[in-house]
Amino acid sequence: MQLDSTPSPLPTLPLRFGTPLTENSIRVMMLGSGELGKEVVIALQRLGVEVIAVDRYPDAPGHQVAHRAHTVDMTDPEALLAVIELEKPHFVVPEIEAIATDALALVEERGAAVVIPTARATQLTMNREGIRRLAAEELGLPTSPYAFADSLAEVQAATDRIGFPCVIKPVMSSSGKGQSTVRSAEDLDAAWDYAMAGGRVNHGRVIVEGFVDFDYEITQLTVRAVGESGQVETSFCEPIGHLQEAGDYIESWQPQQMSAVALASARDVAEKVTTALGGRGIFGVELFVKGDDVFFSEVSPRPHDTGLVTLRTQRLSEFELHARAILGLPVDTTLTVPGASAVIYGGMEAKGIGFDGVAEALSVPETDLRLFGKPESFTRRRMGVAVSTAADVPTARARAREAASKVRPVG
Repeated sequence: MQLDSTPSPLPTLPLRFGTPLTENSIRVMMLGSGELGKEVVIALQRLGVEVIAVDRYPDAPGHQVAHRAHTVDMTDPEALLAVIELEKPHFVVPEIEAIATDALALVEERGAAVVIPTARATQLTMNREGIRRLAAEELGLPTSPYAFADSLAEVQAATDRIGFPCVIKPVMSSSGKGQSTVRSAEDLDAAWDYAMAGGRVNHGRVIVEGFVDFDYEITQLTVRAVGESGQVETSFCEPIGHLQEAGDYIESWQPQQMSAVALASARDVAEKVTTALGGRGIFGVELFVKGDDVFFSEVSPRPHDTGLVTLRTQRLSEFELHARAILGLPVDTTLTVPGASAVIYGGMEAKGIGFDGVAEALSVPETDLRLFGKPESFTRRRMGVAVSTAADVPTARARAREAASKVRPVG
């Protein structure tokens, strides 16, 4: 792998903001341009930034709004380096896990672009083994018991130590893909096969996690951004509660009620792991909560799907916070109103689907929709989301569920 040309000098903070599509523009390349990347693209463009969207398939949601778009196999280091060299972005912002992270390390080493938050953070968090070892073994954070396995026989040995129920996941996957909850030895063969099929990059390696008997789970959105001191400081959004099904979120709400002790512990864990990863940007730190006890689960160095609720609940959404942090601008994590989100699934295998019931959904009080514009639908593919607010979380959740139920995908 190599970058042939000498990189142009990178901008220093504070940035001078220019005009897109001119020589003085600030250029940001999004690696991954799904629904979360699309919102980041829009947030950056509102600040006059020129955005290049990259994804593995054409006409991805972010492709549809960016200044330029490329379809690239981002797990191919040569292809990834080629598009970075072509576009010469000032910032490279990974939005998915399936990326050739060694190529990003080379980009960072050469000074060809600033990788957000850092190339190391991207490498560690793409691989569940890297981030779990960092959190549990280097930082000493409380986690579920775990083991790594490279074969079905090693999985069976791991469950002998950890016990049932347990969770089996590929070390490299996203959005719950390849994840199973296993309750007996009879389920192990199917769980292993599912993990092998669901890994983004198939290394034939899984993590076996002991089941945490938690009361609820949260996403603690954590922002590392330049503060008034001129140094990177850590800020927190109000905790987001969520429900998952097969490892994929189906509802989220903000704020999640929790004790002062648990909230302080959650923020302590989040600050430790994000400080260790370094850089600037927003991080979605996933945590299990049992009473006042908090257990680290995972962290994403980018906006989190459960954080779609912040499109309505915060003065600045997680996407606007990410954009500001990338660019060295002040952030504000103020919660303005309780709210909730509910997922709209495709419900079918088809291309170019339509949606009925949009007007009925938007008749639900204090409700917005985001239809992502994905060119192809799958039965369990997230194609949109309803986001509602109210004076309290239960009412907001009911509104979001009602609105989502009214949107009907049609072939």
